[in-house]
Amino acid sequence: MKSSDPIEEITAKIEATFARHKVKLTLGGEPTYVPVDPTGAEWSITALGPTKLGYAYSLAEALIAEAIPNAAMIYSPGKTYPGEVNPRWTINMVWRTDGAPLFPNTPLPANPIDEAAVEVLKTALLRALKLRAPWLRAKDPLDPKRPAVWVLPLDHDGKRFKSADWKFKGPITLLLAEGPAGLRLPLADVPAEVSRRALTIEIRNKQLHLFVPPLLQPAFVELLAHIATATGKAKCQTPLFSGYLPSDTEEIWCKMGITADPGVLEINLPPCPTWRDYERWMATLEKAGAAIGLRSFKQISADEQSGTGGGNHLLFGGPSLEENALFTNPKWVTSILRYWQNHPALSYLFTGVYVGPSSQAPRPDESASALYDLEMAYRLLEELPPGDHRGILSETLRHLHTDGTGNTHRSEISFDKFWNVSFDGGCRGLIEFRAIESLPHAKWMSAIALLWQTLAAYLLEHPFTKPLIDHSDALHDGFFLPSHLWADFKSILRDLKKAGFNLSESVYKELAAWRFPTMLDYADTGATLTIRKAHEGWPLLCETPLEGGSTSRFVDTSIERLEFLANGKFAESCRIHVQGRRLELQPFPGNKLGAGLRYRRTALYPSLHPGIPAQMPLFVTITRGRSRTVYKLDFGSRTFEPTTEDAPAQNSRPCKKLNASLVTCDLRLP
Repeated sequence: MKSSDPIEEITAKIEATFARHKVKLTLGGEPTYVPVDPTGAEWSITALGPTKLGYAYSLAEALIAEAIPNAAMIYSPGKTYPGEVNPRWTINMVWRTDGAPLFPNTPLPANPIDEAAVEVLKTALLRALKLRAPWLRAKDPLDPKRPAVWVLPLDHDGKRFKSADWKFKGPITLLLAEGPAGLRLPLADVPAEVSRRALTIEIRNKQLHLFVPPLLQPAFVELLAHIATATGKAKCQTPLFSGYLPSDTEEIWCKMGITADPGVLEINLPPCPTWRDYERWMATLEKAGAAIGLRSFKQISADEQSGTGGGNHLLFGGPSLEENALFTNPKWVTSILRYWQNHPALSYLFTGVYVGPSSQAPRPDESASALYDLEMAYRLLEELPPGDHRGILSETLRHLHTDGTGNTHRSEISFDKFWNVSFDGGCRGLIEFRAIESLPHAKWMSAIALLWQTLAAYLLEHPFTKPLIDHSDALHDGFFLPSHLWADFKSILRDLKKAGFNLSESVYKELAAWRFPTMLDYADTGATLTIRKAHEGWPLLCETPLEGGSTSRFVDTSIERLEFLANGKFAESCRIHVQGRRLELQPFPGNKLGAGLRYRRTALYPSLHPGIPAQMPLFVTITRGRSRTVYKLDFGSRTFEPTTEDAPAQNSRPCKKLNASLVTCDLRLP
């Protein structure tokens, strides 16, 4: 008996398709969150800041309380990026797949930790670890009055824990850096012939912090059990852990991370075996975030929202490297790549406001890659014999799927984490889709993930072999306009429907209406005109010297684009003038008539074409017979409002296009 729920029917068909082809495809996600009031550089441009770590801990606690009660929280250091003083960090939540607590500690009263309790804890830990080694005292030059930090050199030889003699004659002085004491140890002063791994205990902000040394997974799990025993005997609170998380070599746990990223907190979901799992995580995140003042969008004004700016990337992968079907199905991979290139709606409909060649997710035909090379590469991969082709897939595709500078990460479809042996963490069998923005509702983000997984199933069963399309000017002309994108998206839904995947367009309509907000709705006795915000590709400018001798490349955000969309009755009876210049309409999708219009919103330095002044406020005049209505768009406003001000006088100069094949006029052209 068929399900009455259309989504259940779709997900059942997806799972049946994968089962028929003996494929297990996981769905990963990287949604991003910001506070309700995202104040400060840490919530706009920088990765680190004064409040971000506190929000990360609060979100982790809310997620554990809501969905993963047996998880342990571990602060882990990340990469140090050029220009950043301190390494970034991740709060990892780790839990066992069998449901047993990873940190099996009996709940105790949250008593304030003091130095007496630390002494009991130190003794209990040595007893649990079966060690007679001394604890080393460390002092913090950044805060001489804080309680002592205690250091136990600690390693595991595969059979038992061992402690090395570090030969320090007096207290250890921590390095002048930020972060846990375990990351600030003067390891360069430790004899080269001994292990430099150590367990540290410290009290910060009246909380117990333990830094766990780098260990293999069995020893790491054993150490957590010993710490649980010792904290129980010391009757102290569950500690806040930090340290390096080992790989899941024993396949006994799941992991979820909250990472410091420029302007946002990035959440790294665990790989989801089904779309329903992804949907549950997104709903859980939304609920947990709301409880502590985090959300997946920014409220620009009372009636305007934007994404976080940090993205909501989706990832295809496998449950393990051994079961990764992408390695053995190169024709499936190229089907996905060809289909995405043929349909710009998949690149532009769900992304943020920054699109085009210099964005964070340029299409392969927007970067330095020529269609000739892309076509040649895909054809080669499609002719490969049966087998595991992870190496040739990676080496062929990652050089072509880049941005214009060759960055393999900043690409619409990135193979940075597929089988990139030259990149730390690059051999995970993942294909990352980056042209997706975080959105105000979890249901919207889940709908995009459902579309992606549906397309993966469809293209597995129906290989797409059509040649790549040279979209030419249309890519940054018509496909930057919402009506053209929607027409392309509907053709995708028709392809899926023919194959039995009946995705409803309603939720995607809601999403598109939010992404391309209406700025004017004009209606007069059957004549209608809608003006909506459209996409604009902001260019990178040349290198500009900065104070200190460095250089930077600014993004020119001075240009915006609008779409004018009218019905036939409007075209018959009305005329449009913008800044006094006639705007001609032409046939558009959906039996409409329309035009795109670019105009200069600002003229800040530096920007392209500095000789052209800003064209604000923007006046649109609609003339119908003897009736004349003027609408004005002020700087900072997102809608056209009726005005009695005098618009620029109508003149004989029309709004011009750079060439006749375009659908977008440019008000900057004289």
